[in-house]
Amino acid sequence: MTLNNLEEGMLVLCTVKKIIGTTVFVNIEEYNKEGTIITSEIAPGRIRNLRDYVVPNKKIVCKIIRLSGDSMDLSLRRVSVKEKKEVLEDFEREKKAVTILKMIYGENYESLLNEIIEKYSRLYLFFQKKDEKEILKIFGKEKGGKILEILNKIKEKKIEINKRIKISLNNASIEKLKKLFSELPKGISIKYLSAPNYQISITSEDYKEANKSMDNFLVRIKEEAKKEEISIEY
Repeated sequence: MTLNNLEEGMLVLCTVKKIIGTTVFVNIEEYNKEGTIITSEIAPGRIRNLRDYVVPNKKIVCKIIRLSGDSMDLSLRRVSVKEKKEVLEDFEREKKAVTILKMIYGENYESLLNEIIEKYSRLYLFFQKKDEKEILKIFGKEKGGKILEILNKIKEKKIEINKRIKISLNNASIEKLKKLFSELPKGISIKYLSAPNYQISITSEDYKEANKSMDNFLVRIKEEAKKEEISIEY
């Protein structure tokens, strides 16, 4: 990947290289580029010791806040817990996918990896599709068959995210509420906690997809509830 792929506001996985004075120097994993973080972008509030937050060789998730030529300014404090988790899970899945490719091709895997990334952005996203025709086309019958065999043996860990909501019936009946949640999309469930609290749960093999599904579902169900004079808050 090239520097041209980088944009301000983008999240990147970095490795801390060194700390000089009040500046942290990091290497951006995928791009093999150096970036810097100033003290005020490490964490909110007063920082007494930078090493309480960053130490050499530690992997951290940062946000690009400024690009100027070859210079790159990053922020650690502007990354939310949710964003950090998402990037780290993305990294681990990609690492496992690359390991599969290296098992089949040895050290000659890089040209194929770059070819797939150009099209799919991530190798693990390509493998997730388990498109037999495409895999055999790219890797050939023998090696493609081995990859498919490995992929079929791997059981993806399910991701579950939960969201608590408040439901007020107003003038609506309990039957209308039951009807509202009678046909839930696959992977989505609702559980009663205590009036007026309910919990929406979504399971998926992908953290990004789970969050996207949750956001879309909540927007849709809130609109449908409004038509039935039912209020939903979250």
